[in-house]
Amino acid sequence: QVQLVESGGGLVQPGGSLRLSCATSGFTFSINPMSWYRQAPGKERELVAAIRSAGTSTNYADSVKGRFTISRDNAKRTVYLQMNSLKPEDTAVYYCNRGWTGPALSSWGQGTQVTVSS
Repeated sequence: QVQLVESGGGLVQPGGSLRLSCATSGFTFSINPMSWYRQAPGKERELVAAIRSAGTSTNYADSVKGRFTISRDNAKRTVYLQMNSLKPEDTAVYYCNRGWTGPALSSWGQGTQVTVSS
């Protein structure tokens, strides 16, 4: 059974940083690209960042380029999202999923709430 468990969210002031983690199980993590998505209230879920299986290639939404960094630890079956210079518009629930350009898994984890506010 596939499991995705996101953590690390919280309340942070504009300009602050957070590091999100997504622990996975139930599939062969090391051979799959992974990605982070976010969904703000009243908006569709959007792709934020993606990373290839070996971590050698990454891709980012224009809105987060230069501020967010996706990484992975295949031994720990975990994907990370380092978020710096956070803005109020980054406020959303953040999710991880398998895949490069779109979610490959139909099920989602519970997500982790990120709130950027002074």
